[in-house]
Amino acid sequence: MKSIAVIGAGESGIGAALLAKKNKIDVMVSDYGTIPENYKKELLENNIPFEEKGHTLEKLVEADVIVKSPGIPDSSEVMRFFRLRHKKIISEIEFAYGFYDGNIIGITGSNGKTTTSKLCHHVLKHSDLKIGLGGNIGYSFARMLTNDSGYDWVVLELSSFQLEEINEFDADVSVILNITPDHLDRYDYDFSKYAQAKWQLVQNSTKDALVILNGDDAASMQLLEEQPIQQEALVLTSDKIKTLVSREAGAEFEIRLKGKHNLYNAAVAVQIARHLKMSDARIQEAILSFEAIEHRMETVAHVDGVEFINDSKATNVEASYVALEAVDAPVVWIAGGTDKGNDYSSLTDLVREKVVSIICLTKDDSKLVDAFSSLGIEMIRTEDVRVAVREAKKVIDKGCVLLSPACASFDLFKNYEDRGDQFKQAISEYINASD
Repeated sequence: MKSIAVIGAGESGIGAALLAKKNKIDVMVSDYGTIPENYKKELLENNIPFEEKGHTLEKLVEADVIVKSPGIPDSSEVMRFFRLRHKKIISEIEFAYGFYDGNIIGITGSNGKTTTSKLCHHVLKHSDLKIGLGGNIGYSFARMLTNDSGYDWVVLELSSFQLEEINEFDADVSVILNITPDHLDRYDYDFSKYAQAKWQLVQNSTKDALVILNGDDAASMQLLEEQPIQQEALVLTSDKIKTLVSREAGAEFEIRLKGKHNLYNAAVAVQIARHLKMSDARIQEAILSFEAIEHRMETVAHVDGVEFINDSKATNVEASYVALEAVDAPVVWIAGGTDKGNDYSSLTDLVREKVVSIICLTKDDSKLVDAFSSLGIEMIRTEDVRVAVREAKKVIDKGCVLLSPACASFDLFKNYEDRGDQFKQAISEYINASD
């Protein structure tokens, strides 16, 4: 290809533009909104043409290939324009793949992919290999390839959005952690479309690839039956995990992460490390030194017998399910945000068993109220995270205050990181005010 048009100027789009520039491909970046100043500065410094606050379609259509940023839905007017004109459209992941000749570990799933990706990267860094980490976390895949690092392996966290437009992309290790309802607003509220985007990762894997699937995940097992793959998948189930991660000496690997879901995440990391010929001793050393990631079951503070946990990254129902399941104490649950077509019914028994109060941190608590008001649990609504922290501490003397929203953050916050950061700041202010 001689030219590309990059649609969307986030981390993926800017990474693709920089990689194109490095490889002497003509590139134009176009964003419907305002390009953040840090990205605009990079474009200017690298003499990359760009436009913002709208698309000049008649100019963009002249490019050989359209590189779509993951945040751009197929239903958007600009994507419909290109498809009607039969333009070649690829994802940033697909574009970057054409410039990489190393090995890839691709990890996707509705929940756990950030923890598992970081854990795999952390463990493999204890090997003798040069390991990179990116994709849906940190730097985009394309940006990673602009620094001449010479990776032996890269660990890529991959969202369904990133997997929508892959053709040649082929991971040497492909992992699907789970497939549960999420982002249904993007997929016409059709779970099968969302699941198919995830499944594309293993469908694109060649016969020599290691494929790891969750045997306890109904959607993954159904897809495996309906759409067989050319490899014999390593299927991890809860009753086999302890055996699979048992060390040669008979002892089990020790991990410090909360929740049984993290046993599965650790089992994935162990199997990948063994696949790359790491010793169990090195694997154990690495796993023990791994700390929980920020905004995922992150203990913020203990205040007078109450543990405050930041699980702001729980942006769907299944993520909040595993968070509530992992807590072994009475819970004040802080939930709510931008609903993505959530069905809360799977949480009913856990909420009845563990939750003493629900604080709805959202502009619209109607679905939460409809789902849980019949349980007779106190429900408090607020749009102020500081009020949420104060009210939570009033409710409970011993136990846990858990921010695990089960929703996106965009009604009150910039993103889930901003939500988690404000929660931690509110806790700090509460502690200082109490001294």
